[in-house]
Amino acid sequence: LDDARRMFDDMPERDVVSWNSMIATHVRYGNCKEAVRLFWQMHLEGIMPSKVTILSVLNACARMAAIANSKLIHSRILETPFRSDIAVQTAILNMYSKSGSLEDAQRIFGNMHRRNVVSWTAMIAAYSQHGYFKLAVKLFEQMEQAGLIPNKATLISTLIACASPEALAIGKLLHTHIVDRGFTSDLNIGTALVNMYRKCGSIEDARVVFDNMIEHTVVLWSAMIASYAQHGHGMEALQMFKQMQIQGMKPNGITFISVLNACSHAGLVDEGLCYFNSMSQTHGIIPTLEHYNCIVDILGRAGHLDEAETLINKMTVQPDAVIWMTLLGSYRIHDCIDQAQHAAECSLQLDSQLASVYVVLSNIYATVGRWDCVVDIRKMMADRDVMKDRGCSWIEVDQRVHEFVARDRSHPRSQEIYAELERLDWEMKKAGYVSDTDLVLHDVEEEQKEILLCYHSEKLAIAFGLIGIPSGTPLRITKNVRMCSDCHMYAKFISKIVGRDIVVRDPNRFHHLKDGVCSCGDYW
Repeated sequence: LDDARRMFDDMPERDVVSWNSMIATHVRYGNCKEAVRLFWQMHLEGIMPSKVTILSVLNACARMAAIANSKLIHSRILETPFRSDIAVQTAILNMYSKSGSLEDAQRIFGNMHRRNVVSWTAMIAAYSQHGYFKLAVKLFEQMEQAGLIPNKATLISTLIACASPEALAIGKLLHTHIVDRGFTSDLNIGTALVNMYRKCGSIEDARVVFDNMIEHTVVLWSAMIASYAQHGHGMEALQMFKQMQIQGMKPNGITFISVLNACSHAGLVDEGLCYFNSMSQTHGIIPTLEHYNCIVDILGRAGHLDEAETLINKMTVQPDAVIWMTLLGSYRIHDCIDQAQHAAECSLQLDSQLASVYVVLSNIYATVGRWDCVVDIRKMMADRDVMKDRGCSWIEVDQRVHEFVARDRSHPRSQEIYAELERLDWEMKKAGYVSDTDLVLHDVEEEQKEILLCYHSEKLAIAFGLIGIPSGTPLRITKNVRMCSDCHMYAKFISKIVGRDIVVRDPNRFHHLKDGVCSCGDYW
């Protein structure tokens, strides 16, 4: 690059081709800031950019993810004859998406007079990257209705958007497209399919895709190990890790995150420590903060709390708020109030806006009846403008996703849902179910606590699924917060009483409930 730059600087005359070559070279070597500077220097010297120039500088801005630069470049492009070119407009859309402005990306897409499969794919990818998965899937459907045939990039972007159990149907439809188009042996497609089925809760389908792949990369192996780990099949994950090494595949840092997660979910403390130590000693991989977080979780869940805190204090990387939050969660599980307060203070010193720290500490105090401390924490949250995420559950019925919150009566079939809850409550109490009222973190009477527990969001979703989804079809529910132990017990009873499989995904893992038993083994 240095030699090329010297030659460029020594040229007595430089045409648009030489400028294009220099800008593209800087982008290729990751020096995007200099590529943008060269574009503006070219402008000052009166050289009119070509389409190639514009595409190169837009690529540089997308990599830099700097919205101010992006808007300046866009304003210059509007002065050129290429402002309406479909490739240029698509690159602008991608630039805005990578720069964090989904609104600008939507505006560009909406104003395009012509769209090809690349521009549709760019907008689908933008929605996926920003977490608007439903909009991504909806746009894919609109693209098909417009008569365009999706390519590999379109399919991968849409598979990424199918990231929760309620999206399984559209995910399977995409899989059909992939088979019809002959893309089943493509490694990127195969890996995206394994990840899609993992996130949608179908570990069996993920394994079928994996087994049918002709070639297996470390990324594909890691995705399958992660699938088993997230679904509570710790031993299967470790067995697959052994098979991977037998076949001569070298694990990477991501593989070990999946392996350590598998040990955490299965309570395999000795195995987890062994694999963690082998990272540096056998595989030459330096542990990152994420690997240390896994080990703290393994030790903390199993009750090795002093070891977990010692590890945080002695690890070779600086701890962050999340790793202290992980330890705080372990202190909550094991009712260690004083240590929990210390972990919370350490976490908040590093990130005072981490709402989950306040919530967990408040819940710990509420469990032991220290309501004055609960009030203090809520005041602290208000003073610091920290907002708690509202607990929600989602379920798909009749190709529509329905959202529920605790004590929700906004659903059109609310009366039927609450009638079903009452019926289920009576059936379950006959079978021996007793509400865990210790989980009601409000200073109210025991009877009121039972009522509050009855109407948690996942219970509403389960009741609606039972009246809205044909018998024999599993109920697939997504939650944005950890499943409480009472709702977990409730779902186990329901799966046995009504003979219905229930799959619940929370932010950390899947619970597969069947015949009164959960895949997590009541360890989560």
